[in-house]
Amino acid sequence: MSRMIRSIVTLGGWTLVSRGAGLVRELMMAAYLGAGPVADAFNVAFSLPNMFRRFFAEGALNQAFVPLYSKKLQRRVGAEDFAQNAFSGLTAFLILFTLIGTLAMPLLVWAMAAGFAGDARFDMAVDFGRVTFVYIAFISLFAFLAGILNAHGHFAEAGAVPVLMNLVFIAAILVADRQGWDIGTTLAWTTPITGIAQLAWTLYAARRIGFVPRLRWPQLTPDFRRLMVNMGPALLVGGVVQINLLVSRQVASGTEGAISWLVYADRLYQLPLGVVAIAVGTVLLPELSRRLQAGDSAGGREAFNRGTEFALFLTLPAAVALVIIALPITEVLYQRGAFGAEDTAATALALAIYGLGLPAFVLQKALQPLFFAREDTRRPFRYALWSMVLNAALAFGLMPWIGFSAAAWATTLSAWVMVAQLWWGARAMGEEARFDARFLSRLWRIALASALMGAALWGGWGLLQPMLDQRAYRIIGLMILIAIGFIAYVLAALALRAARPSDFKILRRQR
Repeated sequence: MSRMIRSIVTLGGWTLVSRGAGLVRELMMAAYLGAGPVADAFNVAFSLPNMFRRFFAEGALNQAFVPLYSKKLQRRVGAEDFAQNAFSGLTAFLILFTLIGTLAMPLLVWAMAAGFAGDARFDMAVDFGRVTFVYIAFISLFAFLAGILNAHGHFAEAGAVPVLMNLVFIAAILVADRQGWDIGTTLAWTTPITGIAQLAWTLYAARRIGFVPRLRWPQLTPDFRRLMVNMGPALLVGGVVQINLLVSRQVASGTEGAISWLVYADRLYQLPLGVVAIAVGTVLLPELSRRLQAGDSAGGREAFNRGTEFALFLTLPAAVALVIIALPITEVLYQRGAFGAEDTAATALALAIYGLGLPAFVLQKALQPLFFAREDTRRPFRYALWSMVLNAALAFGLMPWIGFSAAAWATTLSAWVMVAQLWWGARAMGEEARFDARFLSRLWRIALASALMGAALWGGWGLLQPMLDQRAYRIIGLMILIAIGFIAYVLAALALRAARPSDFKILRRQR
């Protein structure tokens, strides 16, 4: 299991670097654009290709492709031809879809943010979207190649690539500011450039493991048909998730700045989510697929339990921190330039609400591979459908009462409902899908250690408030506050035996 944990830490480490660079990008955008019309328009335009990328490539295709490809690798029969055929099919589809999406951009913007209609944000979002949408082709092919690399146990290569995207964005903002270019237009044109760079790097990494994509006319082989059949429910699952995103955007689009508030909050909570949840889900799916193919039920249960335990060990304290010190985090990181105190308060509120749902998002990533490794994509779709209905009902039902934050509350509450359904559905899978005694013993200890850390953060915030109020010292104050929380959690976790010293040795070896 140490190999799997090291893979999680490796991928999570690169994701942390990427999300850190992404945070710097968002901080620069907040300083130059604030939460005004241009920021809202670009965030909608940029979210469109990313939404469909999660839908097609990282979502449906990889969830259906990776288990089938991993089993072929295990048997050493037909893996190369299967991957080549799937790559060609995805490429053909993406070319057609990109053309259609670019032509239908006004409709897509309206579907994403109907509240923009009638003001300048709508036209800007359409113009930006027609430039950014081609990004979906490059980033989807990157995601597919990343799935192949992951199935071969190569996580660092694909995990490092998103860092490149954020560095290109940061450079573009600096150049645009120096040259006097329009920031929004510069960001739009930078988007497809980053996609080309990411795809080129991943093609190089794929060549190093012996996979060289060769475009051909896709063949409707039995394996390809099976992939399409398995993709069907996974596409619907991805569609449900994206409908939830659409609901959030629609609820927020009626309030100027609200979409940007949600995006800026999302960037902060995506730091722990990306580092832990995505890493766990990415590593766990091929690991479970291989073990189930080999008939290793005990190994599958061990992988599931240790992956989930490790994820919660890192996630629960992060969730507590996001809830308790959401305001100082947002204030120190974002409040400068065009980003004012009102923007800070709204973003901090959304961040705290998202923080409450962070463990649920992580548990989803741990539980879903139990289904996908068995090529069961139908039940997750049914669960996602119920969560979608709840999300829409909460978002639109609460909006008249609590405003834009209804979107964040709906996202968090529906995520917990999804976790409950996944857990209940997995109970019939046998012992390998159940929590073992070690996990149950450590869970309450992790929760208590996180609560003690939260108390330390609350007290530290009060003591450091004078430093946080001074612009010259507030970054140092936030760093001290975070250090207080980290030390408190480590000490509490060791005292309560929520972790062993060897758990931290794994992290040190991977730095």
